Amino acid sequence: MSQGIADSWLHEKESAWLYHQVAAAEPDPHHRRLFEQLAEAAEEQAQRWQESAQRDGTTTTLMFSPSTRARVVARLVHWLGPRALRSVLAAMKLRGLSVYSGPAVAGHEMPTTLAEVGARHRGGLGGNLRATVFGINDGLLANASLVMGMAGAGGPPSLVWVTGVAGLLAGALSMASGEYVSVRSQREMYEYQIALERTEIAEYPEEEAEELALIYAARGMPLTQAREVSQTLLARPEHALDVLAREELGLSPDLLGSPWGAAGASFLAFAVGAAVPLIPFLAGATGVTAVVAAAALTAATLFVVGLAISLFTGRHALRGALRMVLIGGAAGLLTYLLGRSLGAVLH
Repeated sequence: MSQGIADSWLHEKESAWLYHQVAAAEPDPHHRRLFEQLAEAAEEQAQRWQESAQRDGTTTTLMFSPSTRARVVARLVHWLGPRALRSVLAAMKLRGLSVYSGPAVAGHEMPTTLAEVGARHRGGLGGNLRATVFGINDGLLANASLVMGMAGAGGPPSLVWVTGVAGLLAGALSMASGEYVSVRSQREMYEYQIALERTEIAEYPEEEAEELALIYAARGMPLTQAREVSQTLLARPEHALDVLAREELGLSPDLLGSPWGAAGASFLAFAVGAAVPLIPFLAGATGVTAVVAAAALTAATLFVVGLAISLFTGRHALRGALRMVLIGGAAGLLTYLLGRSLGAVLH
């Protein structure tokens, strides 16, 4: 069997296996049915690849076993739910994930019946997981470089420790304050636009209903049905505001986010990463032993972070992990050498 056919067969089999895992973890029966159907389609495609190999005269028996990455993703799906892992599932090249974001606007699916009017679909943890992983990575790289620089300059362990703690707090507070301002500003903008929409619903309900009907009609719903849905919707102002904010403004009132929550998560993620290179110094190690231990611990953590990032990028896990180690190692080595040079000049 050619390598191309074998790879295609393996991809379809793994996709089918993952679709079954997503379906098993999906509480919504409609979504569950969709992923089961996608699993069946992937199995059929795998069968076609196998038949293609047989037509080529290949008699090799194909054996399937999910990859380590697929097993990790499946476990996370069962722990956190498919919606929370949609960005990871997208990296695994699974289809059908638009059920978690809606066909046009994130967080909202176009209603097709009156019973679905005003249905709310909350966002998951995919973005938060990604932000946490990258926050840890930022803290790790920044503080490891700072600690290596101070150690290279010949500072005593107490000074290296104090500098590292100061770097941790400064970086984490900077990240947290920046995230707070960003989310707060975004939320205020959203709240202002939603307030304008609320006023328009109160003052011009018929015009708003017609605008919404035209949006639904443009997306495939018969105009008569679209007008019936929009008129029913406008009779329930709060649900109307929710849907109009999504459809006309592209905003999701459910997903505005908490500035304090974003700031706290950013602070913790950066602090966790920044604390790693300080562990040997906190444990009482000194001199070369402390530097080597900090470098080894940082490299090991960078390797794990690289593996985690590969879940979101879909890239080769080992290659991504080694790349993270090389990048972090180069940054740490450079700052260590610069510290030694500055230390020699100052002394």
